[in-house]
Amino acid sequence: MDTVTKPRTPALTSRLPQVGTTIFTVMSALATEHRAVNLGQGFPDFGCDPALLDAVDAAMRAGHNQYPPMTGVPALREAMASKVEKLYGRRYDPNSEITVTAGATQAILTAILAIVHPGDEVVVLEPCYDSYVPNIELAGGTVVRVPLKPGSFRPDFDAIAAAITPRTRAILVNSPHNPSGMCWTDAEMRQLDDLLAPTDVLLISDEVYEHMVFDGQLHHSAARYPGLAARAFIVSSFGKTYHVTGWKVGTVLAPAPLMAEFRKVHQFNVFTVNTPMQHALAAYMANPAPYLDLPAFYQRKRDLFRDGLAGTRFKLLPGEGTYFQCVDISALAVPERDLPEADFCRWLTQEIGVAAIPLSAFYGNGFDQKVIRFCFAKKDETLGEALKRLSRL
Repeated sequence: MDTVTKPRTPALTSRLPQVGTTIFTVMSALATEHRAVNLGQGFPDFGCDPALLDAVDAAMRAGHNQYPPMTGVPALREAMASKVEKLYGRRYDPNSEITVTAGATQAILTAILAIVHPGDEVVVLEPCYDSYVPNIELAGGTVVRVPLKPGSFRPDFDAIAAAITPRTRAILVNSPHNPSGMCWTDAEMRQLDDLLAPTDVLLISDEVYEHMVFDGQLHHSAARYPGLAARAFIVSSFGKTYHVTGWKVGTVLAPAPLMAEFRKVHQFNVFTVNTPMQHALAAYMANPAPYLDLPAFYQRKRDLFRDGLAGTRFKLLPGEGTYFQCVDISALAVPERDLPEADFCRWLTQEIGVAAIPLSAFYGNGFDQKVIRFCFAKKDETLGEALKRLSRL
């Protein structure tokens, strides 16, 4: 008698055994299920400038629909070089020091894969964006977690210095900072420069919120500091700047020797990035007003949201940059304030009708400090409805 072999899917040993569904996916699904106002995941609920869409249409109709150069459309790389030179005073060679990427998350992964060898240590400052740690682990590196100071989220240089060893390959720095909204000061960037100067530690500087710095302050890009720029991969995001997060287009700046290694990985990772979007962005960047006016645009939304929360028992943490506002829940007059942050956010979504993200999700050990994060990159009416619901607290 013939025997029938049942098809079998081979078992895998996971490269990322600790990774499950992200908190952003969980909270967004919960928000949809309970018809809550979603202030959890960080993306706008409003459209971009119609002129940018017109530029995409024009690029497509002009025939820019095939592969662009692996490094990115030359006009876009030149536009980025000009912008960075005007804003931060450093000229990057668009041919050898700028690469267009499929968003900032891909850029960070590619940088890590290019420089981190098995056994290398990489310092991350917690709380941190959720892709950093898995990226390091995929490269075979060892994650070294250094907490930012609780409450202020300012860098703790004694702790950073103690974490650097002969095995340290890189440090990841994010300013303006997601999730806290903290922005590094000029003095802090200089202190980082001094700390790294005698070492061969590389810097990955995540600056995707560079145009969301408030109250008249400047963004202190690593490009401003020659010592840091000489060892840095600087990551930027058109999606964040122009309200088109779904386009997934970003850039990386780095000295030519570092960029050469980055491009070796990039060409076998995504190879190239959406052609008509690149041409459209290059044309749109001829007018600097959209990014120069962005701080005022988001500061108005920040102030609207903060003023609306002022009548509640939420304790507002400083909101220096990004489009996130963190609040302390410990003084709320509801018993749920004593829940772990993640459980509180589920309760807030289900019962109050507003979704937020627990800061504990940004720590490897789930550190719980009774702080949650709201995203205010929303229409005024969206923020108004959220504030109306939150006023119960």
